[in-house]
Amino acid sequence: MLLVLFKKFLGKRQTNHPAPGEAATPEEIVIRIQEGDLRLRNQFITDYQPYVAKVTSRFCKRYVDPARDDEFSIALGAFNEAINQFSPQAGRSFLGFAEQVMRRRLIDYVRKEQRFAGQIPYSTFEVEDEEDHTINPIEIHQAIENYEKQKGMEERQGEIIELSRVLTEFGIRFEELVDAAPKHDDSRQALFGIAFKLSGDMELMKLMLNKKMLPIKELLDQVSVSRKTLERNRKFIITVALIYSGPFPYLKDYLHIRDVVEEEMESETERGGDAN
Repeated sequence: MLLVLFKKFLGKRQTNHPAPGEAATPEEIVIRIQEGDLRLRNQFITDYQPYVAKVTSRFCKRYVDPARDDEFSIALGAFNEAINQFSPQAGRSFLGFAEQVMRRRLIDYVRKEQRFAGQIPYSTFEVEDEEDHTINPIEIHQAIENYEKQKGMEERQGEIIELSRVLTEFGIRFEELVDAAPKHDDSRQALFGIAFKLSGDMELMKLMLNKKMLPIKELLDQVSVSRKTLERNRKFIITVALIYSGPFPYLKDYLHIRDVVEEEMESETERGGDAN
């Protein structure tokens, strides 16, 4: 529940079609396909066949030949299925969602093959360890996968709890975050940039952490927005800056904050190049 609230707080990426000459993201392409562009669907699937093969090979832990292996066909069908099922409102990347769908279909396929292929019984994979105990590498691998997945969920939850604790020091309650977020995507993206700039300035961050308040006066020297804008959005800026600068790798990855950081870094590089 906390994670859902936080995703709403951070908002959704823009889903408008890119301007002519701009490279479209997978999410933007999928939306256009869902609107009925059949030719684009075929091209998109063709372009991402190497990605499908990579995911399939990683799942199978061996090289998968797209021309011969059934697993590739299963994954390719799942990729097409993911195009139909993807929703930008879920707040996640299409490729991450597609990989999840492909893995589910591949797991179903493996289970079906094990159930009906008597010539390869599940016990075939059993081996004996150094102490003559019978073990099954597949069962062990699945157990490890489930453990890591559960551990990831717990650590993500732990990050949210820790962030919530830090926010209380600033007089910010976690439940307030959704209402504190800007309603328009353009405004939200601009504030992401301000928070990123703040998080990269050690002196400003030190000032913010010591005083438990947004250093509005000092920040005005570095950004091109009004004092009123900073004051009105202080909760949003503080929260995002804390995520950028803090020990929150799962939140950064799960909520795709890294995309915003990379965009800001590219913009800074371009501005520096223009200045030269």
